[in-house]
Amino acid sequence: MQAVEIKKNIYWVGAIDWDLRDFHGYSTQRGSSYNAYLIMDKKITLVDTVKEYKTDEMIERISKIIDPSKIDYLICNHVEMDHSGALPYLKQLNPNLEIYTSTNGVKGLSAHYKKDWKYKELETGDVLNLGKYSLNFVTMPMVHWPDSMATYIPEAKLLLPNDAFGQHLASSKRFDDQIEFDILMSETAKYYANIVLPFGSQVQKALDTLLKFDIDMIAPSHGIIWRSQIPALIENYKKWSSNTVNNKKAVIVYDTMWNSTQRMAQAIYRAFEEKNFEIKMMNLKTNHISDIMTEIMGAKYICVGSPTLNNNILPTVAAFLAYLKGLAPKNRTALAFGSYGWSGQSIDIVEEVLKSCGFNFIQEAIKINYRPGCQDLQAITDKISKALHQADK
Repeated sequence: MQAVEIKKNIYWVGAIDWDLRDFHGYSTQRGSSYNAYLIMDKKITLVDTVKEYKTDEMIERISKIIDPSKIDYLICNHVEMDHSGALPYLKQLNPNLEIYTSTNGVKGLSAHYKKDWKYKELETGDVLNLGKYSLNFVTMPMVHWPDSMATYIPEAKLLLPNDAFGQHLASSKRFDDQIEFDILMSETAKYYANIVLPFGSQVQKALDTLLKFDIDMIAPSHGIIWRSQIPALIENYKKWSSNTVNNKKAVIVYDTMWNSTQRMAQAIYRAFEEKNFEIKMMNLKTNHISDIMTEIMGAKYICVGSPTLNNNILPTVAAFLAYLKGLAPKNRTALAFGSYGWSGQSIDIVEEVLKSCGFNFIQEAIKINYRPGCQDLQAITDKISKALHQADK
């Protein structure tokens, strides 16, 4: 378990979670990492830690450089336990370890660990001198927790922003120019869509502050360290945080019992296809909700379909709608659709949830009793085509 020097006397000493496949309902097919950074200076400093069960891996890496009990300062940029999980062990190892965190970080760490530790509270503009290096702090509330904070080291032009700019990606490589760019940016987009999306205005505010710094490396707390693709990263964060969407992209999300709702989805597809849209058909039986949200992040149109089951919607559709509402994409145009046998509540339920998200609608919900025939399907295509034509005017 080797440490990796990322700047002179600054080391990555985190842990790689090759087996992680779920993170709060977000599918992490490529695993993840928990990145901690050791600064060797007059005051030896660790920025963030790892999940509790990866503590031994972090300690082994630190031990290749210094006795972990010799660490003077711990900077906690974010209290969530995938970043603070090793803190109890470090305090046991070194009771004199000084913990620096935001005011909300103090509240969060106290609530999580129930320990009477002493804290040094930080605000934006505070500076901590380590010797050759100095740490500049920026609080970033709600990017993505109230306690979130970034640490900037001007002498190294290094930004340590915790969860901002990260990805869930396990790799033996540490830097962006060692990873295929499409994979890296795809995972960065997925991370934003499923974790940071509700906080666009807070991200923009943080960017306004952070981009005033002279930065040539960004080392987040999940995934890969950025040193070569920073302009592309920043461009995408500006786009995502400003809710910029492709007005010619539609995502059609559905589940089906006897393929009737699926056939309706295909009829809707044909309407968008006639208008030369980019279209994603995403059956909830075969697509994870976190991958669907990644596509929705850049789409103007969201169409959601469910048949009726027990006077309600299918459980997969209910889970997706709850997830969608929580992530709160703005200014989208929606459509509810589905088939039913005798009661037909599902379509109205879907439409009500989409309304509660604040979406506009292409047209009123589309319902088909039992199995749609060829004429029914053509009528759906024609209706949607007409509505899209009107929207273009």
